[in-house]
Order: sequence, then C-alpha cells, then structure tokens
Amino acid sequence: MLEKLRNIFKIPELRKRIIFTLSIFVIYRIGGHIPVPGIDTGVLSEFFEQQANTLFGLYDLFAGGNFSRATIFALGIMPYISASIIIQLLGTVVPAIQKLQQSGDEGRKKITQWTRYGTVGLAGAQALGTAAFLAGIQLGGLKVVPNAHIGFYLLTMITLTAGTTFLMWLGEQIDERGIGNGISLLIFAGIIQRFPSAIINEARLIGEGIRSPMMGLVLVGILVLTTAAVVLLTQGSRKIPVQYTKRVVGRRMYGGQSTHIPLRVNTAGVMPIIFAQTIMFFPQTIASFIPQEGALQGLHDWLNTAFGFTSYIYMIFYGLLIIFFTYFYTAVAFNPQDVASNLKKNGGHIPGQKPGKQTARYLDNILTRITLPGSIFLALIAVFPTLLSKFTDVGFNLTSFFGGTSLLIVVGVALDTLQQIDSHLLMRHYDGLMKSGRMKGRRRM
Repeated sequence: MLEKLRNIFKIPELRKRIIFTLSIFVIYRIGGHIPVPGIDTGVLSEFFEQQANTLFGLYDLFAGGNFSRATIFALGIMPYISASIIIQLLGTVVPAIQKLQQSGDEGRKKITQWTRYGTVGLAGAQALGTAAFLAGIQLGGLKVVPNAHIGFYLLTMITLTAGTTFLMWLGEQIDERGIGNGISLLIFAGIIQRFPSAIINEARLIGEGIRSPMMGLVLVGILVLTTAAVVLLTQGSRKIPVQYTKRVVGRRMYGGQSTHIPLRVNTAGVMPIIFAQTIMFFPQTIASFIPQEGALQGLHDWLNTAFGFTSYIYMIFYGLLIIFFTYFYTAVAFNPQDVASNLKKNGGHIPGQKPGKQTARYLDNILTRITLPGSIFLALIAVFPTLLSKFTDVGFNLTSFFGGTSLLIVVGVALDTLQQIDSHLLMRHYDGLMKSGRMKGRRRM
C-alpha cells in the first residue's frame, strides 16, 4: 500500500491531477464559510438544530452543511443533479432527447449544455424560494433576516445562483484536469467533512467515561462490516455471457470473441434512497408549518410521532419506497430493448437466446430477479443507521455514516476515484515495463 502511494506521486500527470482536485476542495471549503449578506447566522443555526429530521436536513446533507449556514454555496450542487435527472427522465418519453442520448459525443455535448441552462434556471428559482424561506424564519422574536427588503431578495438570488453555477464549473474542472467525477466528489467532500467532528465527539464521550471503550470498538467493527457490505452491494453484478459471430470485412476477420454484460445488483445506485427520503420527509416538513397549539395540535403531534426517524411506521414505509424506486430507476437507467438491439446490430448474441425480443425478455427477467435482493438489501442499509441510533445511545450524526445515503455516496465515489487512480498506475507500469524490462511482481510466461 505504501509503495502504491509512493508510485502515485512519482507520476507527474497523476500527481498534478490529485493536487488540482485537492485545491478545488480547499476552494469549496473556503466558500462554505462565506455567508449570504443580511443573515443572522446565530438564529439560523438554532432553527436548523430543530429541523435536522426534515426535508431541510436532507438538503443540508447534500449541500455539505452550507444550507444551514446560508453560505454562498447554500444550494449546493442539487440544482445540477435535479436538472440531470429531469433531462434523463425526459429522455424516456421525448424522442428528440432520446435520439441525442444515443448520438454519441455531439449528442452528449448538447445534453450537457441543456443541463447547464436547466441548472441556472432551477438555481434561480430555488434561490428566490430560499430567500423567502429565510426571511420568514423567526425564533423568540428574533428574525434570521432583520431587514427583508427587495434588495435582500435580489442579492440572495444572484449570490446563490452564482454559487451553484460556480460549483458546477468546479465539478467540470475536476472532470477535465483532476481525478474522479467532479460533481460526485463535491458531494463526497460535503458529507465527509462532518466525519471528523463526529469522531472527535465520540472520543470525548469515551474520555469522559460516558461511553465505554468496548462500545467504541464495537462501533468501529460495525462500521467496517457495513462498509464492506455496501462495497459488495455496489460492486455485485451478474455476468451475462455474449458471443460475437465472425465477420469478414475486406481481408480482415472481425468478431468471434466472447465477452459478457454485467448486470448490477444495484443498478439504481443511491437514487432510490434519495427519492424515498424526499417523500418521507414531507410529513414532518408539513408538521413544522402547523401551529403547535389550537385545533391542529393533534395533527402536528401525530405527524411528528408517526413519521419520526425512530418510528416503525416511518421505517416500514421508507423501506417499501426504496424497493419501489429501485425498480423504477432501474427501468429508467437500463433498457433491455436497446441492449438487445445493439447486440443484434453488432453480430452478438447470448448463447441459448434468439437475438431481438427474446434476448430483451431474457435480460429483463434476469434484471428483475437480481434487483429484488438488491433492493431489499438497499432498504436494510438505509434504515440501519436509524435502528442503531434507536437501540443505542449513539447520536445520529455518527450513525448516519453506518449506512444510508451518506455511506452509499462515500463508498461509490471512493471506489470510482480509486479505479481511476489505478488505471493511471497501470498505464505507468506498462511504460516502465517497456523501458526497464519486467514489471515488478510479475513472472515471465
């Protein structure tokens, strides 16, 4: 491992890419400490402590804590993600977009341009809504925005929209000049920045005798096991064998080789949890706007109790929604008809299956069967932090790293980035093999 780390910094191109990516993280963290003008951050912080289990808490997770601090990056990269999802979903029903998705680099460039425009539009609308939301917050007679005039609305809308656009640009710069997926790494950085404070808090509890050292070791063991389980879920796939027929083009023969189609157990990734969380947070978000006194007090209390994080009603509905959205998003992300059609055009076939509709049905049946255990396991991983927090005295700030959205995103992004680093290392090793003779650790055949 140490040798691999040394090799990383021996390769000039890889070293520059890693340093560039880390410098982008520094810029992101600096921007996360610049508040929007006209905000009373003390009142805002107190308000968000009461909103941790609502839709605002979920949004703040993806914004890296910037939303609760009302910084210039308060909207985070979510408008870009929303625009990407909208265009991806439209591609399933709008033939023009679907054609662009299948037309190679030119089509992708056009879709990327539309996504940028959509990001600016969504960010502008959300920024205006955020300004109105901040102006309406009042705790104990103190307002988050002491002077909510037209200038505040205009300045907040421009600032937050510019902040999201800048983050989108930073993500694209990482894609071009850094290492890893830029947008995913920005979300990764926002999530992981909470981890050191959670660890320090647990260490303080152990030092003060509130938490036993044995319990700390048990938590470390659970974290390792759940991380390993998520890695297996992320990497797990069913390999469908594919055989290509031989073709003669001119004087050359093409095809004849065997390969496979990897059907992932979790094709949908983290999106089912995001969709399910968004829906499940609505009841408590609605409850936060219902008066706690008077005729509607009973409704307020029932929504908070039935749809609280530790409620079994919440966990059951949450798990069922994850299973549903796993199938839904898998159907959007993987189209068996297109795969079967592409195989037929390129002279490929699955042994024992006729090309065309029968191949499509075969792929659809396999994907349906392997998605069921994947979706159930995804639901269990999603509710595990809540169960751990419910049956122990560990705070949710730490248990959120034991599963759910945070762990899935962190593991997925980390694996993707490590794979890119490995590809650079392998290319460098092959260069070294040609210059110095034999690659270290390999035997001559």
